[in-house]
Amino acid sequence: KEGPAYDLPMAVGLLLASEQINADLSRALIIGELSLDGVVRHTNGVLPMAALARQSGLTTLFVPATDAPEAALIPGLDIYPIETLFALAAHLQGLQPIAPYRAAHDFTPETAPSYATDFAEVRGQEHVKRALEVAAAGQHNVIMVGPPGAGKTLLARSLPSILPNLTLEEALEVTRIYSVNDMLPSDSPLIRHRPFRAPHHTISHAGLVGGGRWPHPGEISLAHRGVLFLDELPEFDARSLEVMRQPLEDKIVSIARAAGSLTFPANFQLVAAMNPCQCGYHGDPVRECTCSLTQVMRYQKRISGPLLDRIDIHIEVPRVDYEKLAGDRLGETSAKIRERVERARERQRARFAGKGDHEGKGDHTGSALQANGDMGPAEVRQYCVIDDTGKSLLRAAMQQMQMSARAFHRILKLARTIADLADCDKIETPHLAEAIQYRPRRTA
Repeated sequence: KEGPAYDLPMAVGLLLASEQINADLSRALIIGELSLDGVVRHTNGVLPMAALARQSGLTTLFVPATDAPEAALIPGLDIYPIETLFALAAHLQGLQPIAPYRAAHDFTPETAPSYATDFAEVRGQEHVKRALEVAAAGQHNVIMVGPPGAGKTLLARSLPSILPNLTLEEALEVTRIYSVNDMLPSDSPLIRHRPFRAPHHTISHAGLVGGGRWPHPGEISLAHRGVLFLDELPEFDARSLEVMRQPLEDKIVSIARAAGSLTFPANFQLVAAMNPCQCGYHGDPVRECTCSLTQVMRYQKRISGPLLDRIDIHIEVPRVDYEKLAGDRLGETSAKIRERVERARERQRARFAGKGDHEGKGDHTGSALQANGDMGPAEVRQYCVIDDTGKSLLRAAMQQMQMSARAFHRILKLARTIADLADCDKIETPHLAEAIQYRPRRTA
């Protein structure tokens, strides 16, 4: 067997085979780890197994008592909380029936995690705040480049405060992943806010993308439906960063082992931050850079072109001057920005209503298209139509900036999001112009 979840069903199977008990379990699933004294212990991954049971037409689920609230998140199943093997045997024999677990299915999402900084507290950097608002509205990937102390990390950690609330369907997707990794909070069986994962740059390849003898989800899956923040991006292992290229496109990650291949959801929003060079001050108007031009280019080339091409928004984060830092004036609150983000997302949900899974990837991405950042080429052609003026502008930009076909599609998706924020049905020239200026420029 692989994993302790089979302990309890194997024990019940032995009792049935030896005719010590007699029961019809043809439409039941039994899950649980057994201790040596017959106590049924907590088991990882109960929620995804319960979902599969429901999908397979089963009606009854026997789970460890501690995991019953988690299993009850899936409607349409009779959940029986089991304390011991003896209690389950007595129930199946009709000697001591166990009452099914009943739980309310009220879902109230958390609007913003307590650790998220309000945008009003971030001084200056209005153009970066605007870029992050666009990113939040359409689930676009972002990279921020600037000197140390400019506020890149603070801005990234403020992003969760403006993200739209999780839907119940999204919350269940996220909770399944955390259930497999035994990372559910002790006070609730359901994840109620979008994940924000910020692994250190020393993280292993398996820790970032997933792995192990029997693979477990990595950080890119733990960030599903949320944000993956990679600070000091060039310091991450180059091999791990390159492996991220396909999940950024497909929204899933597949891990192959000799025993088989596993696929995990990975529909995350990448937010990266980096210095422009090794010393951090290339292009800074105040502090002189100590790097040579060759060193600057070598540092920037630690991030491959194909990976950068998959990032929609490239934004420079300059140092903030004294007047803005010392001033009393606060910026716009996260609550106001989130209102605009929610309206833009509502337009997108209405637009994509009834659309199938992204690129026909089945159940792995979780659900149908929900944000502009999820669109494939077919959806871009359908929903990102521009007029002749826009075509001329985009043609000139592509020739001047030597953009790829992928960059072409990402600009159109960005322009669609900017139009949604402006409550416009059509992409207009100013929307397209703003999207174009988020593409990278040569910095060396």
